[in-house]
Amino acid sequence: MKSYRVVFFGTPDIAVPCLTQLITHDQFTVTAVVTQPDRPVGRKKIITPPPIKVIAEQHRLPVFQPEHVSDLELNEQPDYLVTMAYGQKIPSKLLDLAN
Repeated sequence: MKSYRVVFFGTPDIAVPCLTQLITHDQFTVTAVVTQPDRPVGRKKIITPPPIKVIAEQHRLPVFQPEHVSDLELNEQPDYLVTMAYGQKIPSKLLDLAN
């Protein structure tokens, strides 16, 4: 069975089940995760990673956190780009990477 390379774009809690399913599915290999940068949260403004980053790091996946997704450079050609509540418009230069 072929395994498809996936780059996942997501940030909040709602995206966690989607990423988790991709990680555990035999047909997909998540090669990178793109999420928003860590941000201050709460009254004390504690710098906190997005939930997607936490899951990606638990699975030892490469994580990219560009301030502007248009600045992102991926050195691979994924079969699919999967987005779930990422928060930025993905530019054509990235969309064109997927087969």
